Amino acid sequence: MSVLDLSRRLLALSQTGLHFSQEEYDRERYREMGEIAGQLLALESQQSPEQLRAAWMVEDGYSTPKVDVRGAVFRGDQVLMVKERVDGKWTLPGGWADVNDTPSRAVEKEIEQESGFTARAVKLAAVFDRNKHNHPKFLYHVWKMFFICEITGGDFRTSYETTDVKFFPVEQLPELSTGRTTEAQIKRAYVHHLDRSLPTEFD
Repeated sequence: MSVLDLSRRLLALSQTGLHFSQEEYDRERYREMGEIAGQLLALESQQSPEQLRAAWMVEDGYSTPKVDVRGAVFRGDQVLMVKERVDGKWTLPGGWADVNDTPSRAVEKEIEQESGFTARAVKLAAVFDRNKHNHPKFLYHVWKMFFICEITGGDFRTSYETTDVKFFPVEQLPELSTGRTTEAQIKRAYVHHLDRSLPTEFD
């Protein structure tokens, strides 16, 4: 396991322990565990241990993976993509799932917000562990849900998060925002688009 993996696990144990433990001596140990994890992360980061711990512990309770939803919309052999304002690179529309949204509603909402198109989720193609799919290193542990979606209305429109919206041939993709979507994931989604009978992929 990498330093990031080990530190992430320590932070999760610290957060969960602080949530459930009432004994002050145990709570002090869990706090120290979080401090050690922050120091380990700071060795590979531009941020301080305090900043890293604060970014992690934005909520309390049992620590679980975050959920990212992505919508793959195809027209023939072309895929709908949005250009991220943050890094100027391209990705499938999507983002963090919101509390009280169902998974399908979350991805449909993200597509509309980021591209201007309304869409309907028709198939869950994959649930991937971000750590296992060649994404850049990231503080949080993330599960990524990829849906095959179909346009129901709307038109091209950018947003406060996106600066452009286009369809690209699956075999001629632009520079990707690989923290969000990889080429391999887009191509697997295309396979699922062509054959809706395929089972959902996972891990």
